[in-house]
Amino acid sequence: MTPKLKISISTFLIWLFNISGIIGIVSPYSDWFLSLTPLNLGLYLLFILWNAKEINLNFLIAFLIPFTIGFVTEFLGVNYGLIFGSYAYGENLGYKVGGVPLMICVNWAVLVITSSDISALLTKNPWLRAVLVGLLMTGLDAVIEVTAPRFDFWEFENAVVPFQNYVGWFVISSIAYLIFQRFPIKTNTTVSIHIFLAISIFFLTFLFI
Repeated sequence: MTPKLKISISTFLIWLFNISGIIGIVSPYSDWFLSLTPLNLGLYLLFILWNAKEINLNFLIAFLIPFTIGFVTEFLGVNYGLIFGSYAYGENLGYKVGGVPLMICVNWAVLVITSSDISALLTKNPWLRAVLVGLLMTGLDAVIEVTAPRFDFWEFENAVVPFQNYVGWFVISSIAYLIFQRFPIKTNTTVSIHIFLAISIFFLTFLFI
């Protein structure tokens, strides 16, 4: 299969699952569709892997950096109220370790990879790219925070998202990128753009529904 065909299939499936998810959540079967959230996040990772030019030890290390940073920071937040504030995860993100769904760590990796590819289109300066990655991920988090309690993803104490959450997201995602980029991997920028846009549009849609 040619790389071009793989990209076409991937982008088609990304939007098929995304649109199906939106329709499903507004249907009477919303609980069932929300329970499939971990599967959807897993598929995004599979599309990244399928379109990568090479899967090797370097790729594994690069993936584990944001995954591990995500887990540690989320663990500190869930259990001690550090970095992001005091919050707890619901049941729709799947299996948890120490109160942290492992799929949220996959989400950290997916977002760092995709936002890294997007920032690379705008500048070659690693420090500016770190700022862009931080802004992209924090902006997306700001949108997701509105619907997270509704979807039983997570909820902050007293149902108020503290400002420190956004500061934490910007700082941690920027740091995660700076370490991540020291292990360069060859992912597909087109696929990354579609994944980031699909996630963004999904949650933006539910700001108005």
